[in-house]
Amino acid sequence: MSEQRECETGTSEVLCHVEERVAVVTLNRPEARNAISMEMKRALVELIPALGSDKGVGCVLLTGAGGAFCAGGDTKRMAAEGKPPSPEERRRQLRWEHQIPAGLFRMPKPTVAALPGPAAGAGFALALACDLRVMAESAFVTTAYVKLGLSGDYGMSWFLTRLVGTARAKEIQFTGMRISARECERMGLANRTAPDAELSTASLALAREIAAGPPIALRHMKDNLNRSTQEDLESILDLEADRMVESATTNDYIEAVAAFREKRPPVFKGE
Repeated sequence: MSEQRECETGTSEVLCHVEERVAVVTLNRPEARNAISMEMKRALVELIPALGSDKGVGCVLLTGAGGAFCAGGDTKRMAAEGKPPSPEERRRQLRWEHQIPAGLFRMPKPTVAALPGPAAGAGFALALACDLRVMAESAFVTTAYVKLGLSGDYGMSWFLTRLVGTARAKEIQFTGMRISARECERMGLANRTAPDAELSTASLALAREIAAGPPIALRHMKDNLNRSTQEDLESILDLEADRMVESATTNDYIEAVAAFREKRPPVFKGE
């Protein structure tokens, strides 16, 4: 049995442990369908970069406790508070908490979102900020913002457009349509679906497979792919050339060649 290491998050509303180089981060407000609280925001703003620099972590798996992934903003709290006291104050607040989706996207390690149930609004955006998504068959997603008279945040427009294209992203945002797991898979919003009872096993298996890979090469792969949507072909070709040369000088490359020759699985160390 593999050893499990607990990670301190400062709150019971975000849980984290590391096992077999996979950091499992669980949004833990099941009574509120894991709606994002201020405590959760503070924890995630600090936890995400910490996991990114943790050499014992090869992949991050983000999921939700209970029957939901994340209901997005806490609408009950927002309704009780009314309009924010100052637009400038709210703008500063959003720019601070937007470190969360940006951190997931820029993290130098692959990330997987496992959706046991609904993901709405900012919760949906958090799933989109991850590199891969695995959904339970009963799960669904919705942008939800239009229903609340809001335009959207947490990078929703940026992530959604890059996954499904401008026209489809507009339809999804303008209508606030509810999209099933199967439809998400068909559209490219989900990489895989799994029976509800098998979601945890399936998503962990995928995360463990990725976490066992070569850390340096995976870091370069992720950044190459992220930058490919923003830079021209010549820039990406140059970037790939530089990083292929760098990867070929690592001990991981030597180990991979030896493992191939000896017909055994390689053991990568990120060196």
